[in-house]
Amino acid sequence: MKARLPQGYGGGQANLMKQVQKMQEDMAALQEELDNRDFTITAGGGMITVVMNGKKALKSIELSPDIVDPDDIETLQDLIVAAVNEATTQIDATVSEEMGKITGGMNIPGLF
Repeated sequence: MKARLPQGYGGGQANLMKQVQKMQEDMAALQEELDNRDFTITAGGGMITVVMNGKKALKSIELSPDIVDPDDIETLQDLIVAAVNEATTQIDATVSEEMGKITGGMNIPGLF
């Protein structure tokens, strides 16, 4: 009894290599696009806005004057940390989702 491969997987090793190469090219292009994309996150009910790029480099932080209280620096620090952490989480989720579209949901260690 012969095993049947899903449609699109036939054609031998040469076809498979072409598919892998195309996937690699698509992933590289997507990674470059994601690296250059800006992610904007707000925290503290909109009192803090953080902008990071897809490489997780912090580009800017905007603070509402209402959040700046010299007697409560700890809250401001906590909100900044929360905003930066949320930005990195959102970047990771977006990269994973977008790459999953290319890989068909395959988890390929080391690629992203």
